[in-house]
Amino acid sequence: MKRRTLLAGGGVLLAAATLGGWRLMPGSRQPLLLSARDDADGRHQAVGYRLDGGRAFATPVAERCHDVVPHPHLPLALFVGRRPSRESYLIDTRDGRLLQTLATPADRHFYGHGVFHAGGEWFYGTENDTREPGRGVIGVYRLQAQRLQRVAEHPSHGIGPHQLLWMPDGETLVVANGGIRTEADSREKMNLDAMEPSLVLLHRDGRLLAKERLPEPMNSVRHLAVASDGTVVSGQQYEGGPQDAVPLLAIKRPGQPFRAFPLGETQRRAMNQYTASVAIHNELRLLAVTAPRGNRVLIWSLDSAELRLDAPLADCAGVAAIAEGFVVSSGQSRCRLYDCRRARIETRHLALPAGLWDNHLRLA
Repeated sequence: MKRRTLLAGGGVLLAAATLGGWRLMPGSRQPLLLSARDDADGRHQAVGYRLDGGRAFATPVAERCHDVVPHPHLPLALFVGRRPSRESYLIDTRDGRLLQTLATPADRHFYGHGVFHAGGEWFYGTENDTREPGRGVIGVYRLQAQRLQRVAEHPSHGIGPHQLLWMPDGETLVVANGGIRTEADSREKMNLDAMEPSLVLLHRDGRLLAKERLPEPMNSVRHLAVASDGTVVSGQQYEGGPQDAVPLLAIKRPGQPFRAFPLGETQRRAMNQYTASVAIHNELRLLAVTAPRGNRVLIWSLDSAELRLDAPLADCAGVAAIAEGFVVSSGQSRCRLYDCRRARIETRHLALPAGLWDNHLRLA
């Protein structure tokens, strides 16, 4: 099965001893790449690698994961189960030790994404209410003594919520409601004739702040990236006909409505009606997108929408911003670094294991 994927962004795990008795970590070191990956026998793993190829850990997990959410201060990350998984895995990123298998309530399943609040005590994850299939909820979890406990939930104000991220204020969530209804324990799409995708701004206490839609009801809003100035970019997967000319990226700039990002027709066709990971490089003001069905990696200027790169990469998966540019993983090929610091983007292969990378990619 081809991995469909995605990703985004980076950050640095900082030393902190504010929760659960963790000790301070030693000084800075090479970033840790976190992702879900299969082994040669198809068994699922939660992995951490240094960018030089050194393996930090490869922890077996029971279910396939989607996104990875590093904690903002502590050496841990939650590997979030891929829809319709009922399990996610809290991992110690120093040695790969499985701290907790986090289970949803009986009438919920994960949608593959979540975020920790900057304070580190609260986690928010997208979920499906299987009693009313497709009704999106945001599960609210509290971290105490190295364990997450579900304490509340908020409506996502849409159907099939997928990714959610923080806006720059750190208190507002942007939520991509994919608009696709699925039943419990199933990935079958039940409402393609009545989809309701939307982009929602939600205060973390559950208050709805805004809700916007794109003109095409079958253009499922899936993955997100947020710039430091509040610009939001979403990548879509189109559920209509392969011949339909539908824009697959959308952007919401500060103070402006949610609208299509200007794509060249060559790139729109190359995406094959599907985008995966989305990442923004704040310092270089660049936008990167993977399109695994078209086997393409694309990079644009975030401000001018000028195309900077359109490069082939088989089954390209996660993308994350680093100082030099972007790291991109692949389900079938070698991971690559795209150095974007000069007018011409340079490509380098990384000494990471080739292939079998799944879904999203995070740097911690």
